[in-house]
Amino acid sequence: MSLDLAAIRIAHDRIRPHIIRTPVLTNEWLDAACGGRLFFKCENLQHVGAFKARGATNAIFSLSDAEAVHGVATHSSGNHAAAVARAAQLRGIPAFIVMPSNSNAAKIRNVERFGGRITLCEPTNAAREAACARLITETSATLIHPFNDYRVMAGQGTATLELLEDHPELDLILCPVGGGGLLCGTAVAAKSLHAAIRIVATEPAGADDAARSF
Repeated sequence: MSLDLAAIRIAHDRIRPHIIRTPVLTNEWLDAACGGRLFFKCENLQHVGAFKARGATNAIFSLSDAEAVHGVATHSSGNHAAAVARAAQLRGIPAFIVMPSNSNAAKIRNVERFGGRITLCEPTNAAREAACARLITETSATLIHPFNDYRVMAGQGTATLELLEDHPELDLILCPVGGGGLLCGTAVAAKSLHAAIRIVATEPAGADDAARSF
């Protein structure tokens, strides 16, 4: 699979019954403060409280029946874990979720609420990946990576597809960046629809690993 506008449109058609078309809100005070017009795509109102519902749902509903029968697996500290658990529950398959032992208790409960089968591990990337690999070996589940998966990226890109359908006049999108799945989907969707649009990745100053990676 490749990541292009066609893949993002197919993803949108696939996940439409299972996601919320979130509203785009404005704020006059913030417009005045910045001297421009701001539009907020409210993915906090999405299922599981985050855009992650889009990518996980697209990836899991992309699987063939033969692939899906053994379930899915992932590693995540929260939102992607809940999104995978929810999408697997909708599809009627098991979800094996590796979470760091220091994960927020509310996020663990959210995964459990959707039927996710949680394995706790040490709070390091290496431990997460190793525990997930063991689960996959034991269960033959399919990995749904939090961001390094074109199906996940395409699903995340559907938020921008909706945003630009509602507001095609935008000239700049500020996009959060963690692993980069949302950023990839956003950039491909936006640039395919409006070549001149600018995409700026944003992250907290105290957690600026993407900026440091350059």
